[in-house]
Amino acid sequence: MLLLSMYLIAIVAEAMTAALSAGRRQMDWVGVCLLGCITALGGGSLRDVLIGHYPLTWVAHPEYLAVTALAALFTIAIADLMRRLRLIFLMLDGLGLVVFTVIGCNVAREMGHPASVAIIAGMITGCAGGVMRDILCNDVPLLFRKELYASVSIATGALYMGGLHLGFGAQAVTLVSLGFGFAFRGLAILYNWHMPRFIYSREPE
Repeated sequence: MLLLSMYLIAIVAEAMTAALSAGRRQMDWVGVCLLGCITALGGGSLRDVLIGHYPLTWVAHPEYLAVTALAALFTIAIADLMRRLRLIFLMLDGLGLVVFTVIGCNVAREMGHPASVAIIAGMITGCAGGVMRDILCNDVPLLFRKELYASVSIATGALYMGGLHLGFGAQAVTLVSLGFGFAFRGLAILYNWHMPRFIYSREPE
């Protein structure tokens, strides 16, 4: 129940942030809805296809499509307000990242995949929707820039799978993993932590 509630909050937040990206690209309302749905549900869909988990989440629960589409449309009405709440939505995006990661790890684990596969499945669930959003908006994906994003997901997934492997209770491991990942992402936003960048420029000979 806890994960489901947080999942619903996460897909709404992801759809709303995607709608803002659509607005910056001057998309029509259909584009806003599609981008919101793809961002919120795309990571889980890609995970399910890659590890053979069927039906896809939005096929089993088509109401999620309605929730994300409505959240994206609602964003149009409150876009000016969201500018003033940018930090809050960045934090909600961080919450979505860690919730999606834990859910992705759990799906792979329940299918019998090893921990390494589960952690990658968690990262795909957490990050792939944002990559799809950025590609559709013709931006360099956030995942490939200096932001601590995929690394937060991997660390969260590793902590979750490690805790379960050591025999700790599932609920305690879930709460600790979510708290750690959310704090990690929040601190990275507040203090501008980032990964080292590879910069290569060569003057023509």
